[in-house]
Amino acid sequence: MIKQLREKKPLVHCITNYVVANFQANGMLALGASPVMGDELEEVEELTSIADALSLNIGTLNKRSVESMIHAGRAANKTGIPVVLDPVGAGATSYRLSAIDEILKGVKITALRCNAGELAAIMRRDWSAKGVDAGEGDADLTSIALEAARTYNLIIAVTGAVDIVTDGEVVHEIQAGRQIMSSVTGMGCLLSSVTAAFLTVEQSVDAVAEAVQFYGEAGEKAAAVSYRPGSFKTAFLDAVYEMNESRFQKGGTR
Repeated sequence: MIKQLREKKPLVHCITNYVVANFQANGMLALGASPVMGDELEEVEELTSIADALSLNIGTLNKRSVESMIHAGRAANKTGIPVVLDPVGAGATSYRLSAIDEILKGVKITALRCNAGELAAIMRRDWSAKGVDAGEGDADLTSIALEAARTYNLIIAVTGAVDIVTDGEVVHEIQAGRQIMSSVTGMGCLLSSVTAAFLTVEQSVDAVAEAVQFYGEAGEKAAAVSYRPGSFKTAFLDAVYEMNESRFQKGGTR
């Protein structure tokens, strides 16, 4: 699928947070996609109308950015392009969680890319999370992911030690990546935009799973070069640029 993506060179509209915008844009360019970063309400609908996918990230949200995300999301729904939501720190504050609820209610999301703590917060399950970190809990993440996918009629991608990707029926369990990836700010944010790019090739659970597999393998390749956060970040961008395939295998049904 990565070969088809690079042939298409999709334009991905990213409404993201200011902490990771530069890394996210460079990562998309390394992937072979074309990012456009704009969150001004006056132009988001126009930007989305020319894009092949929309990536929404609430990392540094405010009322204006949430409004822009909803307007952009509705524009994406009108044209039928995929929309990926990254609910950064969903359980950190009540405002953050209410903003996610508002987006999920106002926009048809194609895929929700999150960590375990964020998924648990959205589904109102007990979980010990700290800020934007995944945290810890005893709940069955696969069951929660299946329930969330069916409740919101979308694809769920939960990343962690074992990544879970499901549309409520098919379940992919992916073991790829390295722990060092969690030491670099923006790795999850970039994955959400990468997922949006893969969905321009095919709007399916397999496309999301392949994006996650590809991304994890890029992390493995980069970690073989460096296991220090600063140099790993550079090595990771190089790995994304150099990789031409992944070991993705289709999962089973639940």
